[in-house]
Amino acid sequence: MASALETFFGQAYGAKQYHMLGMHLQRAMLVLMLTSIPIAFIWNFTGYIFTLCGQDSEISTQAGIYARWLIPSIFPYALLQCQLRFLQTQNNVKPLIISTIMTTLLHVLISWSLIFRIGLGNKGSALSIAISYWINVLFLAIYIHFSCTCQNTWTGFCKEGMKDLTSYVSLAIPSAFMVCLEYWSYEFLILMSGFLPNPKLETSMMAISFDTSSLVFRIPYGIGSAVSTRVSNELGAGQPRVAQLAVQVAIFLATAQGLFTSLILVSVRNIWGYLYTNEDEVVKYMASVIPVLVISNFMDGIQAALSGTARGCGWQKVGAFVNLGAYYLVGLPSAIILTFVLHFGGKGLWIGIISGSGLQALLLLVITIHIDWQHQASKARDRVSI
Repeated sequence: MASALETFFGQAYGAKQYHMLGMHLQRAMLVLMLTSIPIAFIWNFTGYIFTLCGQDSEISTQAGIYARWLIPSIFPYALLQCQLRFLQTQNNVKPLIISTIMTTLLHVLISWSLIFRIGLGNKGSALSIAISYWINVLFLAIYIHFSCTCQNTWTGFCKEGMKDLTSYVSLAIPSAFMVCLEYWSYEFLILMSGFLPNPKLETSMMAISFDTSSLVFRIPYGIGSAVSTRVSNELGAGQPRVAQLAVQVAIFLATAQGLFTSLILVSVRNIWGYLYTNEDEVVKYMASVIPVLVISNFMDGIQAALSGTARGCGWQKVGAFVNLGAYYLVGLPSAIILTFVLHFGGKGLWIGIISGSGLQALLLLVITIHIDWQHQASKARDRVSI
């Protein structure tokens, strides 16, 4: 839901209506904190939900414990997403980098202390995430409040920022679906792996694969965030040609980094699994899956840049429909057929989802090629003037 801010923030900043950034920030924080309450309620029953879905009882129990202790992280994460986009839109990324580095270093110490020193194990792992998020939120809150760079965009809390929440929600909901429909499809792969003959091996492989994909995806996601900011800024400023150029650069960078990271992963495929486990069986299985995984990562990189373009234009609804069709009408059905009908095992899950991510990237590319940039600039001006 926070990704709606990439449209609101970017276009308001480009139009030099700086005070509106503070208004949008207040509205987003309020909406996201309220939304976190039902999410916390669902997480509390994660173990029971997994059991009802037919997952392995031991895995479900441990997942439920971890999710329950992860609940305190939901609320600071919601605030953090708002703060990140608030500063990012203003091209003020240095405090984000410094805050992230400091928090990461502290996170290592906090994690070690809770997991090993205090002996909380999995619970400590989840709790350390919440503590680190709160530290990051505090760092950024202090910076935003006292920094002279934010004096025009943040003037403090006010009653006006509590009004017109529907305008934010109207874009936040499709924004959430755009992100979640894609993300959930990969989560479904892990759930489906639990129904395979050797669920512990398959879920271990899928968990490592998913974590690897998430790690690699951070790079193109950053490119997507950057192009979202540039596109929304330039459209708000009435410079559609510059926005179009930003998209072309982003697609080139996403393609280049996709090839580079793919080569690295393939070259270390036989030892990559040891970063996560000492089980030789899992490591060997992971090595056989990585060539398929890198194709998925490459397609994800392209679509990340194109999705950023859609967010910058305020096309979250279009993106949501694209993701719905690509992943739930093509990707997941293909994964089910390849895995459970043709018996490809865990590889079938990834091959199937590649068809979805490939179609998603293709559809977004076609849409991007046919964008009327002058019309998008006019729509941005209309949105800012509301």
